[in-house]
Amino acid sequence: MPQTPIIPETVTVHLGAPDAPASNVTLPFADYIKNVASSEIFPTWPDAALRANIYAQLTYTLNRIYTEYYRSRGYDFDITNDIGSDQSFVYGRDIFENISAIVDEIFNSYVRRVGSVEPLYAAYCDGVEVTCAGLSQWGTVELAEQGFTPLEILKNYYGDDIEIVENAPVAGFEGSAPDVPLALGISGPLVQRVQRRLNRISLNYPAIPKIYPADGVFESETEEAVKKFQEVFNLTPDGIVGNATWYRIQAIYNSVKRLSDLNSEGLSYGEIATQYPTQLQEGDTGVGVQVIQYFLAYVANFVGTVSTTAIDGSFGPATAASVRSFQRTYGLPETEVMDLTSYNTLYNVYLGLVEAQDLSYREGEGAPFPGTILREGAQGEDVTLLQSYLNFIGRTYTQIGGLPTTGYFGTQTAAAVTAFQELFDLPGARGTVNAATWNAIVSVYEDLYMGNMASEGQFPGYTVGE
Repeated sequence: MPQTPIIPETVTVHLGAPDAPASNVTLPFADYIKNVASSEIFPTWPDAALRANIYAQLTYTLNRIYTEYYRSRGYDFDITNDIGSDQSFVYGRDIFENISAIVDEIFNSYVRRVGSVEPLYAAYCDGVEVTCAGLSQWGTVELAEQGFTPLEILKNYYGDDIEIVENAPVAGFEGSAPDVPLALGISGPLVQRVQRRLNRISLNYPAIPKIYPADGVFESETEEAVKKFQEVFNLTPDGIVGNATWYRIQAIYNSVKRLSDLNSEGLSYGEIATQYPTQLQEGDTGVGVQVIQYFLAYVANFVGTVSTTAIDGSFGPATAASVRSFQRTYGLPETEVMDLTSYNTLYNVYLGLVEAQDLSYREGEGAPFPGTILREGAQGEDVTLLQSYLNFIGRTYTQIGGLPTTGYFGTQTAAAVTAFQELFDLPGARGTVNAATWNAIVSVYEDLYMGNMASEGQFPGYTVGE
């Protein structure tokens, strides 16, 4: 799985159900989409409806390829033509001219959640014989006739927090498995990817030990975690990450993060990294600065060579010094500028530390930001923690109200988050919990628990606004 999606030059289609003995065909990506669109929708539909459907078909296909959904399960193809599993594809069929022209125009575009890396799992159905939680193909016609644009049609089905990525790079897609098996003594970003994925998988499979820190160095802790993973999932427990183990880790990781689900947990790298400027430096202010300050301060608690900094949203000399100390510690150019390379390294180090922690609820003690932006549709222990903190705060600040701790981020949770953000004048998207908002919620929770009752409208501990 590459860091960011690319448009593959070709796609290999299995002409049958995944396990059926059938032929594979490989054809140019755009030709595959033209075939799917010509097989599933009518060329006489309004242009906006055609484009909305083609965006969904493009994005669905890219989700399958980007997550290596079938490849990670040992298959030698990218997608099937079984409509019970994937999209309709009729090998050798004629292509409608207007559909071909639209695909040629937009084939290197796809839909994603705002702030997420992976292509949306753009589920859809015809909306007549079959209904589903995603896009209704016949429903798009009615919306287009009402004057909806393609993006407005897509938002109607997938939510307002989506965007269309245009002009994505086109390249040959190679499998993500390392050329050389990963084992003791090897280091680098692929090792760190394995460590982080195993740490995330261990939340669902606690028999797998945490790797601390997830620093990209394959040492005995990583070997033990790999062995336990292999035991749990019936692989040879040799502690070596070869192709079979690599793709099994990827398949389980995709599953626990629900990357092939409309309510995907999302890939946290993208959810954070794409939210802020690619370069922050002395003199800058705002929520992006707050986020890097939060990460730096957290890392400094564990890494003695990294100096801490206040979390005030202002990039001053202390923050510059902290950035420099981090860059020095992790072998980066000491520029005092938080560019994208430094940010990605900082975020990976932070995640490695957080994923080794027990993030279960402990009364009176706040947990670190889980690493994934929380918003409507999210679910899991991170959301349960958030709801617990907000409920406690709501006893004092009644504007926030109470909400059930269901572990599902619905409209009630979004309203409580928005009330908190407005009460304490926090920057950022309303109803969405990034690192800065999480830190503010935890700070208020801990102060209230300890009896340091703030006056209404006063943020305890430090200034949150810019």
